[in-house]
Amino acid sequence: MSQIAESQWIWRDGAFIPWADATIHVLSHSVQFGSSAFEGIRAYSTPRGPAIFRLREHLTRLLMSCKIYRTDVPYTIDQLIAASRELIVRNGLESCYLRPMVVRGYGSAGMVPTGAPVEVYLPCWPWGTYLGAGALENGVDACISSWHRVEPNTIPAMAKIAGNYLSGQLIKMEAMANGYAEGIALSPGGMVSEGSGQNVFLVSGGTIVTTPLDGTILGGITRDTIMTLAREAGIPVREAHIPREMLYMADEVFFTGTAAEITPVRSIDRITIGAGKPGPVTSLMQTQYLDIVHGRVDDTHGWLTHCRD
Repeated sequence: MSQIAESQWIWRDGAFIPWADATIHVLSHSVQFGSSAFEGIRAYSTPRGPAIFRLREHLTRLLMSCKIYRTDVPYTIDQLIAASRELIVRNGLESCYLRPMVVRGYGSAGMVPTGAPVEVYLPCWPWGTYLGAGALENGVDACISSWHRVEPNTIPAMAKIAGNYLSGQLIKMEAMANGYAEGIALSPGGMVSEGSGQNVFLVSGGTIVTTPLDGTILGGITRDTIMTLAREAGIPVREAHIPREMLYMADEVFFTGTAAEITPVRSIDRITIGAGKPGPVTSLMQTQYLDIVHGRVDDTHGWLTHCRD
């Protein structure tokens, strides 16, 4: 796992401040109780300069996450889009990872954040392949985690809130400790849910199958992208509850996510998936995705926000 490579500037509540000045108090509500919302967004190098992938959709999800937690954000999506574009240009980055954050600050000692101010940050930094060198080309080895996702209606899985990722940490650390690159969690009912921070897809008989929005997974922006591209390519796509053994029997399995992009899975629990290498459907989806984000084909969906236009 790569360390953060510092950039020069962070946007905080309407102003650009030096990286080292973006600090919060140790007793901020988000540190005490995990009450911060965030997004993970990639900007890619294109022939027209850096372009942010599906920025508006990510920021919409950020504000919806805040709405669920009764957090009023004092900025519009258009203001955050403008700030994100300028931030990347100011930092002189051609490609990077952007992490908008809405943080509950210092002022409340109790669990309810009344009196804790809302602070909005936009950091960005260079970040390469999430699951390691060669992951996109060769695939990764994964396992079924012993940690399950929480029941629906306990915490909202569709809100991208910091506290939700305590579960993901346990899944990821267990997988790595046992020699795997990633873990896959099951739902409380024992069906496939998602990875530590990725959605899961399988390919069987030429059909792409992924888990439904059932209250145990985050509705990924990359997940939606792949479902759209697959349907446009004439590949059948369906959502279904997936028993874990379907993963072992699948022709192909892959992860999707902003950080993971489209990462093939070559084995699960040391059972080889398909031919043990990226399959044709996974490779097609990965190629189409990377061609779009890098500006190698026309952006017919309007998914790229160019920073220098």
